[in-house]
Amino acid sequence: MTATNPVANLQTLIRCPSVTPAEGGALSALEAMLSPLGFKVDRVVAKEAGTPDVENLYARLGTEGPHLMFAGHTDVVPVGDEGAWTHPPFAAEIANGELFGRGAVDMKGGIACFAAAVARHVEKHGAPKGSISFLITGDEEGPSINGTIKLLQWATEHGETWDACVVGEPTNPNKLGDMIKIGRRGSLSGKIVVHGVQGHAAYPHLADNPVRGMLQLTQALMDPPFDAGTDNFQPSNLEVTTIDVGNPATNVIPARASASFNIRFNDTWTADTLQADIIRRLDAAAADGALRPGREPVKYEIIWADRPSHVFLTRNNALIASLSSAVESVTGASPALSTAGGTSDARFIKDYCPVVEFGLVGQTMHMVDERVAVADLETLTAIYETFIERWFENAGV
Repeated sequence: MTATNPVANLQTLIRCPSVTPAEGGALSALEAMLSPLGFKVDRVVAKEAGTPDVENLYARLGTEGPHLMFAGHTDVVPVGDEGAWTHPPFAAEIANGELFGRGAVDMKGGIACFAAAVARHVEKHGAPKGSISFLITGDEEGPSINGTIKLLQWATEHGETWDACVVGEPTNPNKLGDMIKIGRRGSLSGKIVVHGVQGHAAYPHLADNPVRGMLQLTQALMDPPFDAGTDNFQPSNLEVTTIDVGNPATNVIPARASASFNIRFNDTWTADTLQADIIRRLDAAAADGALRPGREPVKYEIIWADRPSHVFLTRNNALIASLSSAVESVTGASPALSTAGGTSDARFIKDYCPVVEFGLVGQTMHMVDERVAVADLETLTAIYETFIERWFENAGV
């Protein structure tokens, strides 16, 4: 079996129903692509109490440095209403120049193209003058507990180190060549609980409405802005995502109100300094009597979500220049270097080596009829192949 054809690679991977946390045959299919190229393949099952076991894959070609890692995930989100799909979600059918299937762009397509690029490089030049590895998880679309974090730990314990990494997430908003992600904003979530006193709506002096206090607190979270942005990041932004009282009656003042929020933050902050500023805002708002004249300060508690994602920015010229020049060489476009968007497994990899993200166009990810232009698969493979050659040149080999 040859892995030089990205379309065939992707069809094989899509036909493996690897909905998180199921392996679904996808890692076996990838192993079958990489082993004939000389990769040593390890299948690592990660476990943690209270979570499903997850199978991951680590494969390495070569034993010397410099060492280039490609990272990604073969797990996919559920298909939703299968009857709404134009083509069966795991059939990998091609119609009108597009390949349909769950995971086509997020992100089995990126894996298929990088495997094809490596296969072509080996076919033309032999093994790389250094090492290439694949770090592939089955838990990126899930809780991300038994995936990349633990696979990185396992690999490090086995003596693995890396000089650079490309994550094959679909980074391009409209067309291939639009965007390389060179960093990500941090993400911090929390829940505020305000305690009041239940009572009759007609006798508010005998009660303490927590909704009034919650309005003060959430207003303070959203105004004023946290910052104006930095050279590499847009302004930090907090969104209140739920406000709940669990009250079915219109004439009863509730005893409790809760609100959840998430903030995507830039490199003005760390998770610790941001938490401190949020508490400062809440304490000031709790003492404000505008909506609660004559009352004691709002009684609230805040519960922080586990494991905030930390902001990072990659500054590695060999990696960024090699990928940027490869994109421009193949597409004629000069890609924007961006830190926009959500989080990815790059947030874990940045603690081990410089990391950037580049993959397919992401317009249909997670949607019914997720699909990729067949022509884009060939283009992305050409970009990756060019990048591999240039990265090893720029890394000093």
